[in-house]
This record gives sequence, structure tokens and C-alpha cells, in this order.
Amino acid sequence: MEINILGGGPEELLPDLSEFQQNGNLWVGVDRGVYTLLSKGITPFMAFGDFDSVTADELKEIEKHVHDLKKFKAEKDETDMELALNWALRQRPEKIRLFGATGGRLDHFLANVQLLLKPVLRNIELNIEIIDKKNHISIKSPGSYEMKIRNDRKYVSFIPMSPFVKGLTLEGFKYPLKDHSIPMGSTLCVSNELISDYGTFSFSEGILMVIRSQD
Repeated sequence: MEINILGGGPEELLPDLSEFQQNGNLWVGVDRGVYTLLSKGITPFMAFGDFDSVTADELKEIEKHVHDLKKFKAEKDETDMELALNWALRQRPEKIRLFGATGGRLDHFLANVQLLLKPVLRNIELNIEIIDKKNHISIKSPGSYEMKIRNDRKYVSFIPMSPFVKGLTLEGFKYPLKDHSIPMGSTLCVSNELISDYGTFSFSEGILMVIRSQD
């Protein structure tokens, strides 16, 4: 099972959601993202939010179509996206995708990026990523990974999310590395590119953010 969560980010940044409509996938709406899903012909399995970003008529439409609706007060300790993600993690899916998590307010964006750390910090083996029209963002724990070239995501950046990422090795990239230590705050590994059909990256310590982007 895979879970797709749609937040309330700008619609113009959303990819084509039909590409992620595989059988067995569950859709979860967050605040205005619930109404966005309904407008695209997708009925979410669950919905979370204080719904302060929808009109009264839009909320009536949401309540009409979504059976499992979790409404919260605006004053709370977690964002609506975190509440939805916590529920998704409890379902133990194979993958979680976050949409509508970029654009708009920078504090919301940075908070959503930090949510990607939850599985790694809890030692949960789970593929979780943020996807918008131009970017894929994921978090990796130490190990070795293979990456396939994508013409629509030409640029690959590796950003430390811990004080150091140690033993970073990049093979099949325009700018290779061998057993390198990267401190947090370094931009050494921003805007790399694959030069063959496949490349590999590996590291021995730390937490690494991987971003695949297009201009």
C-alpha cells in the first residue's frame, strides 16, 4: 500500500496527480488539499485539517463527499500536514508521497521538509518524499542507492541534514566523489548531474537529503 497526501500548497505547483493513481493507493487530503482532490475527481480516504483555508460552501462540499473527516481547532501543537503524516505512518505503508507541500509560506515549506525526517529518526524503513511539478525531495539514511537518469529531473543535489555526512561516494555523476565528508551548510553537492543511464551514491554516517529538480 502507498499513501498520497495532498496539502494546501498552490495548485500551479502540483504535478499531474493521475500519474499516482495506481490501484491500492490511498489518498489523504489536508485542509484545502481536500477540496483540491475533490475538484480533480479524487475522493480522499481520510481528511485532516482546521479548514480555515476553505469557504463555508467548500466545507459543505467536503463534508458531503468525505466520510472520514478529522476536524481540529486552529490552535494546536501540530500542523495539519503533520497530523495527516502521523496517521499515515501508523498504517505502515510501503511509500508516502506529500503533494501540495511546497510554495507559499516558507515556514510551512521548511516544516514539511523536516517532516521527511520522521521515519529516519524513528529507525523506520520507509520511502517518503515531497513531490511538486519540478522537484522530488527525499531523505536517506546510510547505505548504497542506485539512481536512474530522468530527463525531466536533470539536476541532483545532496544536502546534509545532520552535522556531517561521512563517506559520501558518487559514481556515474558529472562531479564524482570518493569517501568524502560533507558538513551541514556545505553547498558542494548542489546541482550535480548523471552522465549515464544509472548512477550510485552511498555514505556511511549521517542523514542526507536528495533533491531531483528541473529548471
